[in-house]
Amino acid sequence: MKRILRRSTLIFAVTIAFIGGMGYLSFQLITNADDWVDQPYNAHISGSGGLEQAGAVFDRNGDVLAQTVDGRRVYNEDTSVRKSLLHVVGDNSLNISTAVQSMYRSQLTGYNLVWGLNMPQTLRKSNDIKLTVDAKTCAAAYDVLSSYDKKGACVVYNYRTGDVICSVSTQAYDPEAPPEITEENESEYDGVYLDNVLSSSYTPGSVFKIVTAAAAIENIPDIFERTWNCSGSEEIGGSDVTCVDVHGTINFEQAMAYSCNVVFAELAVELGSEKMTETAEKIGINLTYDVDGVATSKGHYDVSKANTNQLAWSGVGQYNDQVNPMQMAIICGAIANGGTSTSPHIVNDGASEVLSAIGIKSGFGSREMFSADTAEKLDQIMRYTITDYYGNDLFGGLTVCAKTGTGEVGKDKEPNAWMVGYSKDEDCPLAFACVVEDSGFGFTYAGPVVEAAMIQAAKSLNSSAVQ
Repeated sequence: MKRILRRSTLIFAVTIAFIGGMGYLSFQLITNADDWVDQPYNAHISGSGGLEQAGAVFDRNGDVLAQTVDGRRVYNEDTSVRKSLLHVVGDNSLNISTAVQSMYRSQLTGYNLVWGLNMPQTLRKSNDIKLTVDAKTCAAAYDVLSSYDKKGACVVYNYRTGDVICSVSTQAYDPEAPPEITEENESEYDGVYLDNVLSSSYTPGSVFKIVTAAAAIENIPDIFERTWNCSGSEEIGGSDVTCVDVHGTINFEQAMAYSCNVVFAELAVELGSEKMTETAEKIGINLTYDVDGVATSKGHYDVSKANTNQLAWSGVGQYNDQVNPMQMAIICGAIANGGTSTSPHIVNDGASEVLSAIGIKSGFGSREMFSADTAEKLDQIMRYTITDYYGNDLFGGLTVCAKTGTGEVGKDKEPNAWMVGYSKDEDCPLAFACVVEDSGFGFTYAGPVVEAAMIQAAKSLNSSAVQ
């Protein structure tokens, strides 16, 4: 009798668990159907790639970036536009997982749990998605960046509204003629599906001096009254820290403008690992940032095991420092914005229902990265870098604050070329970051990309600064 009772109890428990599990599965299927169908392994649910019935993707001005014509997915008629926005829009393969056509496939195709793809047209909502990017700006940046035949990234975003105006990653291919990648040519296309703006981190070189400068401003009261002597190198912690030039006697502003490694290495050691780490953490170097549900690659600053020489090199953006391009644009935007960052987004606010429909909470909100005083002083020295060193005739008349960087990576490779900064013009509040892998000096390689992107972005925004 007891054995029968135990068996009955066991059967009852298993039955309850089964019913509960089926109920939970059904609930998840109903509430997360769109997310489920968006997964690349479920592309068969809505056809080959799932885009034959998909709505259009537009840029901020209403220019078509992708649409379906007679059952075939086609892309913008301009080759540079197509290639420049490959990683933002995506292609038919869905291999670029962070692209709009992968992330929002169920919305573009009109997939419905009850009707599948067979919902009558009269009951369908608009499946179109409008983006914040400007096709002409992306094409302008791509044409310069791709001319180097190097991997890299360029991003420009509005630090007040969060609109991403330009997001370009290389290397890229034409979505109208995607390559057939085989074992023989896979090295040629290594990393081609990766959006470097969002998903890559790089050795920053001197753009990291923004972090060291912030730490110095906040912790060394007489920083703007000091002077240093740079003879081209300085022994710190038993090994030399070298500069690309002999700068002689310079002050803090000049040290930033001329990108003096000796000064910023000495500052990092004077500040110490605790203060340097505290500032890097506050600015968010070790964080990821959310862009329409996509987490950016993390930056990296960790000097917990660094010796004195390594700590010195960390202050100039070497040692084991890493940053992400979108992250650097956000940091520069925060400086321009009085110290507070603005969350970037690529999907237009008008399509916010697309995000909420699949449970995506976009953005990280506002975040104080710098005090207002620190932001003001960083603004001062980054503006001085343009007016005193690079030349105020750059950027077609825009009032720009910037910093370049040359990140040494070793392994017989040329450095990462960087340029980051922002424009101060009221009708063109744009922050930018550009990196070109395995190239050379930041001003030489990243500078022309940023200049082309910023001038075209200003024109597209009808800024009075650029005619």
